[in-house]
Amino acid sequence: MTTYIAQFTAKHRLVQTKQNSIFIWQQESGEIDKTLLADKIKRESALHFYSLLAENDEEILTKDISVEVCKTLPFTG
Repeated sequence: MTTYIAQFTAKHRLVQTKQNSIFIWQQESGEIDKTLLADKIKRESALHFYSLLAENDEEILTKDISVEVCKTLPFTG
């Protein structure tokens, strides 16, 4: 398994705040599928970020979140 780090930006359809952050994950060595990675970031990071920002217990759905993966690198930290 190789550990990777990604820089990403997430945007929600209704919440005006952007999430600019990093995401660390492990996968078998090989090519990184940015579509699968974006979906993983939505589920494991952005969904929770926007749930914290939601007002009046507004339901946050992954379909309302877009993720742009800016850069990925192997991570040895």
